[in-house]
Amino acid sequence: MLERREGGCHCGRVRFQAQVDLDLLSQCNCSICTKKGILHLPVAVEDFELLCGKNALTVYTFGTGVAQHTFCSHCGMHAFYVPRSQPDRITVNARCLDGIDGSSLKPTRFFDGRHWEEAQRQRIAEGGHVAAAGSSGAVTLKSILDRALD
Repeated sequence: MLERREGGCHCGRVRFQAQVDLDLLSQCNCSICTKKGILHLPVAVEDFELLCGKNALTVYTFGTGVAQHTFCSHCGMHAFYVPRSQPDRITVNARCLDGIDGSSLKPTRFFDGRHWEEAQRQRIAEGGHVAAAGSSGAVTLKSILDRALD
C-alpha cells in the first residue's frame, strides 16, 4: 500500500519525501548494498521529492557508472540512490525513513546483485519494471536535484 513518508540522512541535512510501498521492500547482496546495509524501496521519480540537502549530496559511481549512489557528505548516510537495474527510478533506503524500527523491516523480495546480469534478466522475466531505452542514472538524478529548492 502506497503511503507518503519522509526521511533523510543522520545529520538531517538531506531530507526527502516519497510515496513508498513497504510491501515492496527488498534486499540485495551486491558488495555495496551489503556493506551499506540498505533495504530497498523503489519509487517513481514523480513520487520522490528532495526537500533539502542537494548541496550536501555526494555521488559515488563504479563499474558501469549507471547507478548514482548518493550520500550525505557530512554524515555519510546513504538515504536514496538511482539503481543500475532501474536508472529511471529512485530507490529509497527504508532504514532512512522517519519513525521506522529497523528490526521490524522484513524484506519480501531479493535481488542477487552478486550475479547482477542473471538477476536482472530474471527480474524482468518475472514482470519487473523495465527502464526506457537510453535511460541514464545521471539524468534521473539531475532531474531530482533540479526540482529541489536548495
